[in-house]
Order: sequence, then C-alpha cells, then structure tokens
Amino acid sequence: MPAPPPGEVLVKVLRAGICNTDLELVAGYYPYCGILGHEFVGCVETGVDSLIGRRVVGEINASCGKCSICSMDHPGHCPHRTVLGIVNRNGAFAEYLSLPAENLHVVPDVVSTDAATFTEPLAAALQIPKQVKVGSATRALVVGDGKLGLLVAQTLHLSRCQVVAIGRHAGKLEILSHRGIEISMSNDFSGKGFDVAVECTGNQEGFAIARQSLRPQGTLVMKSTYAGKLTFDASSFVVDEITLVGSRCGPFTSALELLHRNEANVESLIHERYSLVDGIHAFERARASGVLKVLLEMD
Repeated sequence: MPAPPPGEVLVKVLRAGICNTDLELVAGYYPYCGILGHEFVGCVETGVDSLIGRRVVGEINASCGKCSICSMDHPGHCPHRTVLGIVNRNGAFAEYLSLPAENLHVVPDVVSTDAATFTEPLAAALQIPKQVKVGSATRALVVGDGKLGLLVAQTLHLSRCQVVAIGRHAGKLEILSHRGIEISMSNDFSGKGFDVAVECTGNQEGFAIARQSLRPQGTLVMKSTYAGKLTFDASSFVVDEITLVGSRCGPFTSALELLHRNEANVESLIHERYSLVDGIHAFERARASGVLKVLLEMD
C-alpha cells in the first residue's frame, strides 16, 4: 500500500492499459525497476476532499516545481521528476498508486472507465499539433497501425489535415477507414512529398518509410520509444533540411474534452481484458502481432 507524501493523493486503480512503452521497458528501453503502468483510471481514496470518491486520470510526470525548467512551465522535462511506472515511481499495474494532486483530472460522468483509460495516449497524440503547425493544406503520413498510430491519425484528421495512415494489418486500418481517413498497406505504399510524417512503429523500417516519404524541408515526428539503437543517413537530413521532432506527453484536458464529445474512437481499440492476477499473461498477449489494447481490470 503506497503511503502518499504531503501533496499527494492515494488512488485506487480501476483500470489500466498496457502500452508499448511498458513492453519496451521490459525489453530494456530504460533501466527501470518497479511497478509498471502509466495509463489508468482510478478513484481517489484520500488526499483532497473535493476529489475523494471521484474517478480520475493522472499526468505521469511528477515534477519538483522549484527548478529553472519548472519555472519556465515545462514540468514534463524537470530533471528531478519522477514518472509513473517509468522513472523512480511505482506505476498503475497495482491496486493503488500515489500521485500529486495537481496531476489528477476528474473524468466526466459521461465518459466510460474503458474510454478514459485512453486519456494518456490520446493526450500524447494531441501533442503533435501543439509542436508542428498543421492545417487543411498539410499532407500528413502516419506510419504504424498500433494503438498510438490509430490515435495519432484520428487527432490529425480532426485538425483537418490530409491524412494517410499505413500499417501491416488491414483490420486495424479499417478502424480509420470508417472515419474517412485514407489508408494503405505498408507493403503497397510508395508515397512521397508529405509535409509531415509521424513515426509510430518504434522500429528501423518504420523510421525509414517516414523519412523517405517527406518532401524537402518536411518534418519527421518521432512518437515511439526505441528499445534498440536507430541508425539513419544524417547527411540526407542536412541536404533536405528535414526537421526532426521528438514528441512525448500531451494535454490531458484536451484529451478528456475529445472523449466527452465522443470525437475519438477509442473503445474499438480494446482487444482483450485480464484481471490483475493474470497480468503476466496479459503482457504476453499484448506482445502478440495484431493485438491492440490489452486492459487490466482491478475492480
């Protein structure tokens, strides 16, 4: 049982989603030792009277609030931060967790617990339009039909971009096709001249496809973590004046608003559910090819 320090809140976890980052951590992406899990919905048990009994989701970076980076309003990059289930803080694959009260956001009553589990990755997808200027004239390619890729394609589509999404699984891509998004199988794709390419596969092949698709002075957004090393032709980035953007966490408030308005199709991404006691089997299933979101149910 966590013992929340002053300013933190005890949350009983209701639901948590297994993310590719969790799988990459197991594969050695970062030397973390602790309880995994950062996509969650829970119910506040102690800490702040106005939150007790409310369903909440939580931003994963807990900053110091005192350093120069925090003073510039960049708490997600605080050098002293802990990160839920990733850096020096136990995560959500447990019955209880602890987070600072300011990290928590109340889930609207009309949003289901299942849907709210996607708040963190949906917020991450919404970070891209905050970093890269996009509009109706923007041609954007999304590489990868995993959970994050499907969310990125949907949020860019809502930004009125001309979106093309590519992947290896026709069934996954159909989720986007039903929302009016152009799709293509990776093996059949040879598109060029895109303004923006978002790499959501976390592998060498996906990065290469994203790079080759760009026009000169285009922007490549890296949205996945990599367990292994990545190699690429740096000279081509210089010659074509390619902008490389790393993209991580995003705005929870905007993500909850999208879920409230039912403008993002997230529940169709749920593939299977497991109880916490079967968590090891859930991880094995989440690693399988073609599987989308696997949820752990604590309630």
